[in-house]
Amino acid sequence: MKNYLIVILIILFSRGTINSQNIHYNKRVTMGADRLITEYLYLLKGKRIGIVTNRTGLLSNGKYLVDSLYNIKGLRITALFGPEHGIRGNAPAGKSISSGVDPKTKIPIYSLYGKNKKPTPEMLKNVDLLLYDIQDVGARFYTYISTLYYVLQAAAENHIPVIVLDRPDPINGITIDGPIRQKDLRSFVGIVPIPIRYGMTPGELAQMYVGEGWLREKTKPNLTVIKMKNWKRNYYYDNFKLQWVAPSPNIPDLETAIVYPGACLIEGTNISEGRGTHHPFLTIGAPFINSNKLIQELMKLKIKGVEFEPINFIPVNIPTMSSNPKYKDIKCNGIFIKITDRKKFRSVRFGIKLVYAIHKLYPNKFKFRNKDFDLLSGDKKIREDILNNKHPDFIFNNWKNGLKSFIHKRKKYLLY
Repeated sequence: MKNYLIVILIILFSRGTINSQNIHYNKRVTMGADRLITEYLYLLKGKRIGIVTNRTGLLSNGKYLVDSLYNIKGLRITALFGPEHGIRGNAPAGKSISSGVDPKTKIPIYSLYGKNKKPTPEMLKNVDLLLYDIQDVGARFYTYISTLYYVLQAAAENHIPVIVLDRPDPINGITIDGPIRQKDLRSFVGIVPIPIRYGMTPGELAQMYVGEGWLREKTKPNLTVIKMKNWKRNYYYDNFKLQWVAPSPNIPDLETAIVYPGACLIEGTNISEGRGTHHPFLTIGAPFINSNKLIQELMKLKIKGVEFEPINFIPVNIPTMSSNPKYKDIKCNGIFIKITDRKKFRSVRFGIKLVYAIHKLYPNKFKFRNKDFDLLSGDKKIREDILNNKHPDFIFNNWKNGLKSFIHKRKKYLLY
């Protein structure tokens, strides 16, 4: 009888583990960068190599791709290209990145987040092949995918082959949501007409840029994608045995990344998105907000997969994370966001409901930063509808047809 009970407990425990959202699968996901080292080094032989990367460009052994390639005899790396936050990834959001020399390898670094967003012919004069290896977060306004766009465009113009070392969409490659970016809102936070959550890997997105003619070039780039092994579209980043590396200073963990596609819309308002705290995008507030009233209003909107806790906080400067945040040194009241079921949580829709609720409660104190919000949302009508007190369901219905069209286009570029 005792042994029988033990067996039952083991079965129940196993079922609990299998059903956990934090399950780790047996098969290790192998990134494109690892496959480059183990299977495709021959593609680099005799080439002057330029690498577009940052702190996320790690191999499974924890070493930087740049450092590993630099130490392989016979390979020649002639240039590094840094996106927003820089090669080592510790510059605050929005801060221009300077060009220079990598202190470890002494390789020239060219900034792609400053005066130039796109590699110039001068930057590429000693490059025969470009590698792209950056982990993004799966949101349209995350600027790494705009850097990818300009790298492909420059490669086409200068007749330089590009190899994209594929990495996952860390918040799954299935969920697609949000408005399609409108033509008059093209910017570095909305480089192509895709929804806020597009559910694609960098390699898939690169193929779509080329295939849909979005690069605006007569000559298409010579593009190769080195695929991952064992990645599945329903995976979140913690579904496989690799350590989370913050893709930028204010995305310190996976939960923040899950909330980010919706909470980032707060940046286009006078509400604090939590920069200046150690939990940005999970911390939302302003001096004039009553936490309990906001939570009550959000509860009416029946947002699934999330809980809200009342919080007060004082945004401050945090080295490498935040410089001069909204309401610096001023006490704010608001909410702390806690995901309870990420499969039910719809981040973009949550972001719209959050903005709607705050505007409804504080119509005279809440303010849009019109241009910023429009560029982030990708559709001016969303701001106009919120100002006109249109219910979020009305707003969601407006982007339904655009999503259907995108989903149809997207299918032919999926690699997994």
